Amino acid sequence: MGFTLIHDLAEPVSLESPHPLDIGLVTDGTDSDDLDVVGLGAIDTERDPHELPTFNSKSLTNPPSTVLYLPPLLSSLPHELGVLLHTSLEQQPLLSETHLPHIDPVSLSLHKALHHFRPATPYYAEVPYDEAFNWSKLELPENEEREWYCVAFRSKRLPGSDSGPLYDADKLAHEEAVLNGGLIMYWYGVPDPETGMNLATCIWQSRKHAVAASSGPHHIRAMKLAAASYEIYTLERHKLRKSRGERGVTIEPFDGAEVVW
Repeated sequence: MGFTLIHDLAEPVSLESPHPLDIGLVTDGTDSDDLDVVGLGAIDTERDPHELPTFNSKSLTNPPSTVLYLPPLLSSLPHELGVLLHTSLEQQPLLSETHLPHIDPVSLSLHKALHHFRPATPYYAEVPYDEAFNWSKLELPENEEREWYCVAFRSKRLPGSDSGPLYDADKLAHEEAVLNGGLIMYWYGVPDPETGMNLATCIWQSRKHAVAASSGPHHIRAMKLAAASYEIYTLERHKLRKSRGERGVTIEPFDGAEVVW
């Protein structure tokens, strides 16, 4: 599974989780012709392309058919901001059940851009982080400037490990982190059918937010369940940067310092 250990830890241990696909989109009661509110999962090569099934913990780790699209799980915006979706997108992101308590203006711009976030290659678990996703497709207003903290977790599950309890605990840990603030997006992949390797990633408003999330009770419980679940796990830290005068973003190595904003 995955969210639990990709907050940030003094020890480089982490997870990659399938739980968001059973969350679906949250409308917050908003009624608007501009919002296309559907449950999203992954697209089967042999099914109607407009029919989007929802995965659960079993079908995500062992999908019955090729997965063509894995949506990002965006943290729902503070209640006062409502629900902001790109109605032009055929494939919408997922939204968390829990809402962020606050978000800064530039992070709000990133949140909007991340509606377009997706893997750049089916081999995302094997390639460098800056090549794994479509970073070049993300655009923000030219006059904005900021950095964000990214954590990536590459993993391989132990054969026969029980997903159920960890799946449930990981979902609670994710919602706990959204409620406490700072988490902008969580994305998780599907294990490679040949190697078993997988990738999950989070984008945070700051490293401080990520560190704080690791002390939550649901996170601690999920970590205890995760200890015996992985054969391979590696944790990576990166910075996502938006420079003033440019519309695009770049991925840079994390140098140990807090992100600039």
